[in-house]
Amino acid sequence: MKHHNTPIVKANNRSLTYMLLLSLLLCFLSALLFIGQPVKITCLLRQSAFGISFSMAISSVLAKTIVVILAFNTTKPGSRMRNWVGKRLTKSIVLSCSLIQAGICVAWLATFPPFPNADIYLMTEEIVLECNEGLPTMFYCVLGYMSSLAIVSFIVAFLARKLPDSFNEARFITFSMLVFCTVWLSFVPAYLSTKGKYMVAVEIFSILASGAGLLGCIFAPKCYIIILKSEMNKKEWLIRKQ
Repeated sequence: MKHHNTPIVKANNRSLTYMLLLSLLLCFLSALLFIGQPVKITCLLRQSAFGISFSMAISSVLAKTIVVILAFNTTKPGSRMRNWVGKRLTKSIVLSCSLIQAGICVAWLATFPPFPNADIYLMTEEIVLECNEGLPTMFYCVLGYMSSLAIVSFIVAFLARKLPDSFNEARFITFSMLVFCTVWLSFVPAYLSTKGKYMVAVEIFSILASGAGLLGCIFAPKCYIIILKSEMNKKEWLIRKQ
């Protein structure tokens, strides 16, 4: 909390930043649900927790980028976008995007919920305990919606990358979404080509890798300035750079 009120923290939408950090924490914690012997509660929760937490993270990133674009457009004379900039807009974006993913997960759990299963045919002389996903199509719906959010965030951030650099995270967001999409595009063939515990390992790796990519790409440059380049974390420097 020492740097809570510094210019660079305020300039990058402090409340949204905290929301993004919280959702990334939930993303990392969701990986724990994939570890250990499958039981009914973990089978029910793990894919939903993973999908909703990542949707919160990506929608927070999308909201940050949209706010940056609107903030710079409101500086133009006669702009009517001034009324759109504020906490109400960011909360609406994050809440609506997360609720859509939650709706998909609820529909999945209400129709074909995952359940623990003992597969006696997967490996000879061994019984493999696993979570049967119920209806795999619903899992790909969760993954597809999450990927759609990431692609939209990437496009919006790419379009906003040339706005003044002092108050603009768009370049870092663009790269973070590129890393995120690369991880999950690689996940699909790897997931389909593996069986049993290796499928779980692939998904855990993808969750951790994509979460670390978001965390590193967006926050590492800011931490570098706050910790090592404190002279750049001043209002005078930001205004001069702008």
